[in-house]
Amino acid sequence: MASSSSSLIFFSFLFLICLSFAAADDASHDGDSPKSPGCDNAYNLVKVMNWVDGVEGDTFAGITARFGGVLPSAAKDGLRLPAVYSNPLTGCSTSSSKLSGAIAISMRGDCEFTVKAKVAQSGGAKALLVINSEEELAEMGCGKENATLNISIPVMLVSKSGGDYLNKSMVAGKKVEIMLYAPNRPVVDYSVIFIWLMAVGTVTCASLWSEFTAPEETDERYNELTPKETSSASELKNDEKEYLDINAMSAVFFVLTASTFLVLLYFFMSSWFVWLLIILFCLGGVEGMHNCIVTLITRKCKSCAQKKVNLPVLGEISVLSLVVLFCCLAFAIFWIVNRRSSYSWIGQDILGICLMITVLQVARLPNIKVAAVLLCCAFVYDIFWVFLSPIIFHQSVMIAVARGDNSGGESIPMLLRFPRFADPWGGYDMIGFGDILFPGLLLSFARRYDKTNKKSLCSGYFLWLTVGYGLGLLLTYLGLYLMDGHGQPALLYLVPCTLGVCVVLGLVRGELKDLWSFGTDTSSTREEA
Repeated sequence: MASSSSSLIFFSFLFLICLSFAAADDASHDGDSPKSPGCDNAYNLVKVMNWVDGVEGDTFAGITARFGGVLPSAAKDGLRLPAVYSNPLTGCSTSSSKLSGAIAISMRGDCEFTVKAKVAQSGGAKALLVINSEEELAEMGCGKENATLNISIPVMLVSKSGGDYLNKSMVAGKKVEIMLYAPNRPVVDYSVIFIWLMAVGTVTCASLWSEFTAPEETDERYNELTPKETSSASELKNDEKEYLDINAMSAVFFVLTASTFLVLLYFFMSSWFVWLLIILFCLGGVEGMHNCIVTLITRKCKSCAQKKVNLPVLGEISVLSLVVLFCCLAFAIFWIVNRRSSYSWIGQDILGICLMITVLQVARLPNIKVAAVLLCCAFVYDIFWVFLSPIIFHQSVMIAVARGDNSGGESIPMLLRFPRFADPWGGYDMIGFGDILFPGLLLSFARRYDKTNKKSLCSGYFLWLTVGYGLGLLLTYLGLYLMDGHGQPALLYLVPCTLGVCVVLGLVRGELKDLWSFGTDTSSTREEA
């Protein structure tokens, strides 16, 4: 079972590292459309509340235009006015419907957005609501010939489904009222704190896992009556542990594989493709969760794993392992069934953290030379697919994949998520698994190096790399907020704060050569001695 387990974890590692960025759902952003006098507003999300014959209906979202008046940020100051369709529906010419004192509604098409806004304003409308022909919220900019604009009414666009919802009520001849306001997103949401704690906690726990779960062997170590038996059992236990020692070639291979997989996701994203990822994620998560739970239980109760049964497919397996496996499978199935629920992030984070802890137990960096190759390649990979890929693909490939564009409403599971409870728009703060796994490999090596050289906490490397990792995450989220919620390549900050710290400390302490060649014949001989 150990061999199949390592293969599954190895494959999981390959597809998990494709996402490596930190992001928050956007409530406002400054788009790419050109600015000019009277056409320089930031794009902000709008809450569209509605009442049908006085009964409040569903609230849906829209997005403001680059031009026009500014909506209030509080609901109490919002505009609650009757809704009237423009006639013609495109709103490109003077309306035969009475728009005075109402919110004009028009369909997208036939003319520019600015023309629709001027027609609605000249008809006395207090605001213009444009219904998009597609489900996404497109940006409404200004045409090139619009040197200056004099549009004072608020203008916003809603999705096709939002327009269909309004249309059903208005066609039935009912009185429809609409209220518009654009609540602001808080500058800092405390969900970032929990994402930070989960990420730092995962790499720390994975690095110290073998020490947390090491069985107490005090009595056996000093049992002189059966020294050979104890030695044999110890050797057998060590043989059962399988590790994936990463070399320089495999480090480059990992990053190239992640890039290839990311491009495939970008071009061939569909609901069935995401379903395949969900199944693979659950298989890896079940394996990781099973390993973590069984290891923790046997740490406290060795005799719990002694009772075994012989099964046709699985062979000889302990009853404890079988029971835990069924529980983990039930947990994963429950998460799949309820993956779109508001609480599904809990199951996703638990499965993801257990998987990453197990991956960091299987995959190991032998020295700083391999770490430098892996993290520098990941550094370039992260920056390219987040910041530079729009030059080739006209949008950020990493962010497009993480959003699940063309996925039929399904979301990619290779993320840690935490809901933004203090945000009126909701959404999640997220961090990709790659931003935990790549630095986690270095931190695990640092702990192993400190332990081999019997270094104290302060004189070693693990503590300072952990501090550097935490600082790098803080800088990542600082950059996220300074760039108004746009996704950030977290490794841009994490690699200098971990690998950079390790190299600088090694130079100052005169140990960089040993760190660079650790794991070679010389270092291995000293370690065995």
